Amino acid sequence: MGKVLSHMTMSLDGFIAQPDDSIGELFEWYEAGDVAVDNPNETVRFAVDDASATVLRDLTENVGALIAGRRLFDIADGWGDKHPAGSPVVVVTHQPPADAAERWPTTTFVDGVAAAVERAKAIAGDKDVTIASANVTQQALALGLLDEVCVSLVPVLFGEGIPYFSVLGGGHQLLEDPAVVQGRRALHLRYPVRR
Repeated sequence: MGKVLSHMTMSLDGFIAQPDDSIGELFEWYEAGDVAVDNPNETVRFAVDDASATVLRDLTENVGALIAGRRLFDIADGWGDKHPAGSPVVVVTHQPPADAAERWPTTTFVDGVAAAVERAKAIAGDKDVTIASANVTQQALALGLLDEVCVSLVPVLFGEGIPYFSVLGGGHQLLEDPAVVQGRRALHLRYPVRR
């Protein structure tokens, strides 16, 4: 069975987006090299350095399902039903879009984080489940459902915005020492969650 991990690109001061949900310079590392990393979404192109290519391939090729919150899903317009990770998407929402079945036939909508993780694991089989939303990550961590926190830390300070982590239910959460990969325009960190 695969792991349940989260991955977000984050500013040095802890933000995954600006207050208006725009990403600013966060995704520069996706275009900071000359190594192409293929993905099924023809509207997305990755050209990264060698080290980042290894990280990106590991984060996408081993994913059997991806979990997103409704806010991110709406911002990305459901990735046109082709997430760049190449896996089915499970969206946490209390109210799916009315036209969900027609517009996003490979996307599953569920109510609640625990249900989303359970459904994503069933879809993923032996592959990993990746959570790509900050709020969903925080809830999964509080529920003890997260195995690893992955961060692509980029050299920009936002000063304000949407944090990767904010108030954690249950207080401090210790993580193990990270695996570290230095890429161009991003430092990639993978922290196993201490049980």
